[in-house]
Amino acid sequence: MRRVLAVHFAPCALFVAGVLALVRAGSFSGRSDWGAVWPERSMAALGLVVTVVVCGALLGLLLQPFQVRAVRVLEGYWDRWSLTAGFAGLLARVQRRRWRALRRRADQPVGGDKDLRVQAEARRRLAARPPAEVLLPTALGNALRAGELSAGERYGLTTLTSWPRLYLQVSDRMAEVLRSTRDALDTAVNLCWAFLALDAAGAAALYDEPSVWWWCGMGAVLAAMAYKGAITAAQAYSGLMHVAYDLHRFDLLEALHHRLPTDSDTEEETFYRLSKLFSGVGPADLPYDHGSRAGDGSPDDSDDAR
Repeated sequence: MRRVLAVHFAPCALFVAGVLALVRAGSFSGRSDWGAVWPERSMAALGLVVTVVVCGALLGLLLQPFQVRAVRVLEGYWDRWSLTAGFAGLLARVQRRRWRALRRRADQPVGGDKDLRVQAEARRRLAARPPAEVLLPTALGNALRAGELSAGERYGLTTLTSWPRLYLQVSDRMAEVLRSTRDALDTAVNLCWAFLALDAAGAAALYDEPSVWWWCGMGAVLAAMAYKGAITAAQAYSGLMHVAYDLHRFDLLEALHHRLPTDSDTEEETFYRLSKLFSGVGPADLPYDHGSRAGDGSPDDSDDAR
C-alpha cells in the first residue's frame, strides 16, 4: 500500500490537482481567475477533493504497467526513436567528456589538502559511473548502469540476467532495504514526470499571461529537484546491488542445487557457466548437489540425533 500511494497515486494526484486548478481558473480560455479555483461551498470543495482522489487513483492504475518504461526513458534509452537517437549520441559524448575530465582530476598529482579533496571527490564520482565506452546520455542512466554492469560481474555473473534470480534469495532485511530504495527511485521519477507534464500544461494555458510564467519556472525547478533525487536513489540502489551479490551469491547456487566453489577461480568459472545458462547461450554443465542440509528434518538428521 505504501508503494502504491507514494509511487503511483501521489504524483498522479498532484498532476490532476494542477490541471484542475488551471481549468477552474479559466486559464485555457482567457485570463486566469485564481479566486475561482477553490469553491466557496463546503460540499463543492468536498466534491473537488473526491475528483482529485478518484482521477489520481485511476491515472495511477493506468500508468502503473509503464513504470519501467518511465524510468528507462529518463535513463536515456532513446536509440529506438530516430528523432531522439542523434540527441542521445550528442549527450553521450558530453558524458564521456565529463568522464575523461574526472579521470584526469582523479589521476593528477596531489600538492596539498585541497588537491587531495578534489582527487577524492573525483574518484568517488567515477566509482558511481560505468566505463566510458558504455556511458548512457543521462546521469540517471549511468547511475543505474554502474550497478547493472558490475555488481555480479566481479564474481563472473552477468548482472542483468542473474539479478532477478538472486533477488529472490536475499534476506528479509536486505529485501526491505532494496524495496525502500527502489520505491524512492520510482517516486522521484514519477514526480519528475508529473512536474514536467504540469509544466507543459501550464505553458499551454498561460502563454499569454507573462505575470504567471513563474508557474513554468517553478515546475522546471521542481522537476530538476525530483530528477536529482532519482539520481541519488539510483546510486544507492546500485550500491545495494553490489552488497546483495557480496552476501547472497552462494545462496543462488544452493537454490539451484549446484555445488559451492572451493576457491575464487572455481567460483568465477561456476558463475560464468551459470551466466551462459541464464542468457540462453548454452547449458551450464555443472554437477548437481542434492545433499541434505543440517536441521532440514531429513531421515539422516533424525538418525544422527538419536
